[in-house]
Amino acid sequence: MAGERPVVAPGVVVLLLCCLAAPMVRGGGGGGGVQHNITSFLNGHPEYKLYNKYLTETRVCDEINARAAVTCLVLNDGAMATLVADAGESSLAGIKAALRLHSLLDYWDTKKLRSLTTTNLTDTFFQAAGDAMGTVKIAKLDSGDFGFASANKGAKFDATLVKAVKQTPYDFAVLEISAPIEFDGLFDVPDAANLTRLLEKAGCKRFAALVAGNPGVLKAYQAAMATGLTLFAPNDDAFVAKAGTPDVGKMEKDDLVRLLMYHAVPAYEPKPSLKLVKAGARPLRTLASTAAGEYNVTVVARGDDVSLDTGVRKSRVAATVLDEVPLCVLTVDSLLMPVELFADAPMPAPAPAPAMAPADAPLGSSSSSPPAPPPADAPSEVADHKAKHVKSTAAALRSIGAVAVALCSVVFASLL
Repeated sequence: MAGERPVVAPGVVVLLLCCLAAPMVRGGGGGGGVQHNITSFLNGHPEYKLYNKYLTETRVCDEINARAAVTCLVLNDGAMATLVADAGESSLAGIKAALRLHSLLDYWDTKKLRSLTTTNLTDTFFQAAGDAMGTVKIAKLDSGDFGFASANKGAKFDATLVKAVKQTPYDFAVLEISAPIEFDGLFDVPDAANLTRLLEKAGCKRFAALVAGNPGVLKAYQAAMATGLTLFAPNDDAFVAKAGTPDVGKMEKDDLVRLLMYHAVPAYEPKPSLKLVKAGARPLRTLASTAAGEYNVTVVARGDDVSLDTGVRKSRVAATVLDEVPLCVLTVDSLLMPVELFADAPMPAPAPAPAMAPADAPLGSSSSSPPAPPPADAPSEVADHKAKHVKSTAAALRSIGAVAVALCSVVFASLL
């Protein structure tokens, strides 16, 4: 009859809602809310070529790409050349410290800057790496510009906002500033000259003694430092007698040398870079590796937890002792035992899973692995909260989308 509305109109409305919700189900947060790649983005901006070069060489890019809600304060080639000169061209470690200071653990865009009424203090990757002096202050200046400076006492706003280069709300921003942010002591880096002393201070005295007692091994470590070396140092607890742990004091000389060389990788591999290693990636070569592929070690990364799989057992990468490009020293919880030396070693008993209340246990599961302790070089709690907020929002969108799709199915069934 004329004037009557089609009966299927409500179904069409729901169908439209389903179409709108579908991207939420498919995209839903894109890898935990982290969807940016700072080096790929800057490749399209040649005015930041020098900045991008040092982001890659120092691996700060890996730290930035692994987190949501970050802001990069970039410098054009002229301003970056000033920073490099201040740090010393040969001091990659000092340049890395500065690049971390220019990477904020919060999202800042021009809208947020315009809303400033007082000076704001913002955490940085430099502070997250363990330096208490790594905070940046941001303020709206009397001139109308937005200033950036170290939060250290007496620091002046020598750097101002030039322009916003990239703004992805609440996830990723790139802001160009006019000058480097620096402070006295920024380019001071730990002394790596005495490697064994560093190991002793880090609670790796047994390992340090073994290295010192084998001059050939120490020389091999020092020779590799010139181009890149990552040392995985077992802590003293790793040598405590327990099932499957070898008595290194009874090992043949040649085998002990191979074992010590196996704990070193001839490349700069800081922990943030190891976290990005994908399953099935090529194993890392060690100083003990052969052309036949023997004495390699496999990286197993799950979120913030990184382990090394030797083929005999896994060892957790615990803490960063030194991160001074091109040298990185990391502690591990147990001795790295290459299968070529310890194929017959018994596997350690798995740690018992924590008891779970019936009401909290997920359907279809019988146990739950204990959460990995936070790494020593993990960024701040505030930034973690922001990253989790992005993830929870994406999860909520996926849930809404799923409900809409289910409703859509019901409507289709009623129309058939």
